[in-house]
Amino acid sequence: MKSKKELHGWRLELYQIIFEADTAAGKLFDIVLLISILASVLVVMLESVKTISVQLHAWLIGFEWFFTLIFSIEYVARLSVILEKRKYVFSFFGIIDLLSILPTYLALLIPGAQTLLVIRSIRLLRIFRILKLVRFVGEGQNLMTALRASRHKIIVFITTISTVVIISGTFMYLIEGPEHGFTSIPKSLYWAVVTMTTVGYGDISPQTPFGQAMASIIMIMGYAIIAVPTGIVSAEMMHQKMSSKITAKVCPHCLKEGHESDAIFCKYCSEKLN
Repeated sequence: MKSKKELHGWRLELYQIIFEADTAAGKLFDIVLLISILASVLVVMLESVKTISVQLHAWLIGFEWFFTLIFSIEYVARLSVILEKRKYVFSFFGIIDLLSILPTYLALLIPGAQTLLVIRSIRLLRIFRILKLVRFVGEGQNLMTALRASRHKIIVFITTISTVVIISGTFMYLIEGPEHGFTSIPKSLYWAVVTMTTVGYGDISPQTPFGQAMASIIMIMGYAIIAVPTGIVSAEMMHQKMSSKITAKVCPHCLKEGHESDAIFCKYCSEKLN
């Protein structure tokens, strides 16, 4: 049964300012918000520099609390205009918005917790909406849909790779042994992962001809393995059909964005859009 709740009056106006980037007020709000995020992250970084922290400690703490209060007010404002508050609280940006203000308050009990404020930088993802780069919104949703559609194939792929790593790592432990650095099966598995992913740290390497031959096979397999998940996701993306007229319009019920310009109802939850 559809919800009959709709936004009216000041809540609708505040919602359009906070969640919509298509209006002048909404764009200004997001620009000011992004500048505040950048400034707050800069403050956290400067506070980690001892020479600067000693000289400007009081100022840095003051700015830190200033930005935290701003983001706290913003979080409360978002909650006040959202129809489905639970969905916002447990959404990706809802969790990030909350985590961006908690460290400062936690620092009152746990010294150093304010360093976690750098998580605010994740909120810069909103720049796609601000700059009207709505095609990125559509492409992002297209990618997420493709990932969900191919999750079973990816799980099978990861399971197969894990099996190969366990087998090759165990064989390498038996072939090389502790005298060549393969002191345990877990450490041999670490070598197998590093080798198969073509990272190759070089901290441990086979010394026997048989071990080197096996390592060469694993390296060649690694190049082929890298292409498999890319091919799986790419094939799924080819099946996704997205409209070219995507906007940054946000549904007030499920908070999903990426709707067509002429959409009246949300294509995800079927509720009416503002």
